[in-house]
Amino acid sequence: MAKITVKNTEIVFYKNEQEDYISLTDIAKVRDRENPSQIISLWLRTYSTIEYLGLWEMLNNPNY
Repeated sequence: MAKITVKNTEIVFYKNEQEDYISLTDIAKVRDRENPSQIISLWLRTYSTIEYLGLWEMLNNPNY
C-alpha cells in the first residue's frame, strides 16, 4: 500500500495482483474532510461520469 500527500491529505493506493486502485474517498477528503461521501455522490451524478462508467463496463466486463 503506497501513499501520497495532496493538500495535507494522505491518498492511499491499493495493489491487487497486477491492478492498482486509488481511494476515491481519500481524494474527496481533499475537498470536504467532514463529508467526502457528498463529493463522491455529486461526482457520480454527472453525465460524463456515467458515460465513462458505461464505457469502462463495456471494455472490461464481458457480461455487461
